[in-house]
Amino acid sequence: MTFCIITHVIHLQSEGKYLGYAPYVNEMNVWLKHVDKVIVVAPLKHIDKTAIHQAYQHHTIEFIEVPSFSLINFKEIIKSIISLPGLFFKILGAMKRSNHIHLRCPGNMGLLGALVQILFPKKAKTAKYAGNWDSNSKQPLSYKIQKSILSNTFLTKNMQVLVYGDWKNQTKNIKSFFTATYRENEKSTVTARSFNSKLQFLFVGTLSKGKQPIYAVKLVESLKNKGLNVQLSIYGEGQEKETLENYIQVNNLNDVVFLKGNVNRDDMKLIYQQSHFLILPSKSEGWPKVVAEAMFWGCLPIASKVSCVPNMLGNGERGILLSEELEEDSLSLVNCIQNQELYDAKINAAISWSRNFTIDKFESEIEKLLKT
Repeated sequence: MTFCIITHVIHLQSEGKYLGYAPYVNEMNVWLKHVDKVIVVAPLKHIDKTAIHQAYQHHTIEFIEVPSFSLINFKEIIKSIISLPGLFFKILGAMKRSNHIHLRCPGNMGLLGALVQILFPKKAKTAKYAGNWDSNSKQPLSYKIQKSILSNTFLTKNMQVLVYGDWKNQTKNIKSFFTATYRENEKSTVTARSFNSKLQFLFVGTLSKGKQPIYAVKLVESLKNKGLNVQLSIYGEGQEKETLENYIQVNNLNDVVFLKGNVNRDDMKLIYQQSHFLILPSKSEGWPKVVAEAMFWGCLPIASKVSCVPNMLGNGERGILLSEELEEDSLSLVNCIQNQELYDAKINAAISWSRNFTIDKFESEIEKLLKT
């Protein structure tokens, strides 16, 4: 089988291998276990390899370089219009020589791929929509167009579209899916947490405005002001780091909030097991892996009502959904902290749910998709 990937992910080449953003490539390597040849159509830049890059694991990869493009301003739109004919024919040629077409959406390359795949109604196809599938959410026009094409079974034939969350009134080609971090053999007994000692809170992710780490700081600050013994550890790097440092300094939170930077997978696993709560007040998500990871290790998620998060949290049965009204959210947390039985019930439900989604199951489901 020749497997064609159309993606906006920026790649680099090093020592004869093609590399990309590690979480994406690690997932794609699961797919590539079951194919004979790979064609990747994606942007390629001459940049140095970093810790966030991972190499494809396959012996036969054909890489078709295309320019990255955007529609964010007039100049970029003109550049994109000029490059579109070449892009179209490169995608067309790659799809024509493939047995299975795989689109990575949403993104500009995903949009082009969604349009070109219409010309191949008989070929087997999959699309991974890694963003928010909620039709009521505010999204860029290009994302809405992609969703419209992918869910239209007249235009899009012989394709399974993998989306995060369970959504009503979907076409037959839309399949609820997931991603995973841990294997079956990593499951172990979770130590029960009590509230007799300092309450340990986490924020894990990119320090960006969209992830709203500042809201996590303010929420823990509010609990501190209510007399609770709390600590927030922030794991990640990003543009909001300076803003956080200033806020911590100005509000005398140096003994409460700690910026820890990036840590590896094994260290993070132990940190989840030693913490009471994870806070994720993000404005936009697909399937937030940190939420599922925290649940797997008995760390209760406190997260915003975006994308499939309410579904992941069982509408509050397996966590706490944020209203993003600071006092209201603070009181919800206090209520949970003052009720050990309620907290334990949520934790047990979270562990039970999250442990259904392992790498082993993910690999099994991918194999099924490639055989259909």
